[in-house]
Amino acid sequence: MSSVPLYNPERTVDWHLPGKGRVGMSALIVGESALFTIFVVAYVFYLGKSLSGPKPSEVLEVPILGTICLLSSSLTIWRAERAIEDDRMASFTAWLGATITLAAAFLMSTALEWRKLIYHDGLTISTNLFGTTFYSLVGLHATHVVVGLLLLTSVFLVSLTGWVDSRQSERFGVVALYWHFVDAVWIVVFSVVYLIGR
Repeated sequence: MSSVPLYNPERTVDWHLPGKGRVGMSALIVGESALFTIFVVAYVFYLGKSLSGPKPSEVLEVPILGTICLLSSSLTIWRAERAIEDDRMASFTAWLGATITLAAAFLMSTALEWRKLIYHDGLTISTNLFGTTFYSLVGLHATHVVVGLLLLTSVFLVSLTGWVDSRQSERFGVVALYWHFVDAVWIVVFSVVYLIGR
């Protein structure tokens, strides 16, 4: 009976330290996760404690289309990541453009929701405790979407000039990591505000 050697030089894999950008973005995400956790806990803690209306069940509608757009953008940015790694720049630009379009559609959905809540339902940030926590939490997430959209649009515009290729794939991966974080946070916010909180 022959024994299998513990060390096989043909199966070794080169390991490299992660890039500074990825480490920095990971640290930022950890910090931002703590911030979002505070806002989510505050929202849940104050849920149902408003002394006056309107209440979440009276005014909130589940933003299905906006959610589909935002979560789909994780797939399109992943496709953009694969394209830039393979130096398929036309495909990269197309997938990045699709990501930007989906992100803009999500923000438009949020803006329309807020317009309805403010002008039709009379819910502002100072109306009651629900209004304060709702706009704080959803607004914090929307701010992160705006920042991500600005980053993605900047990369898109530079890619149209032909200055982006596979050599920048690691840098773009850092931007994509931030975008995946924004999408993951929305799953939590959506669940707490629109499913549990209603």
